Amino acid sequence: QVQLVESGGGLVQAGGSLRLSCAASGHTFSSYIMAWFRQAPGKEREFVAAISWTGSSTYYADSVKGRFTISRHNTMNTAYLQMNSLKPEDTAVYYCAADPNLSGTWRRSDFGSWGQGTQVTVSS
Repeated sequence: QVQLVESGGGLVQAGGSLRLSCAASGHTFSSYIMAWFRQAPGKEREFVAAISWTGSSTYYADSVKGRFTISRHNTMNTAYLQMNSLKPEDTAVYYCAADPNLSGTWRRSDFGSWGQGTQVTVSS
């Protein structure tokens, strides 16, 4: 499994922006689908965005489409989540996930490697 470490979380006002990073190590980064999930207090972990092995295809939850952008830099072994126009309902712990296979269903169980999470708090 690949090891993942997220960074970039923090406190931001509504309407602001943050960029999360996910640094990978241990395996060939370009062999993995990369994704971001989030989990708010008392709620299930939910899919946010995913990106294909080369970055040619991206996928988003409806709730973030048009505001968030996922990207990856295979040479740097890093994936990113640019979050703009943040809303209080975006407050959650954000997790980076990776898997060699593209299931297309974006379930938590589809991903075999996870980071420890980074807190994002959006104040109103």
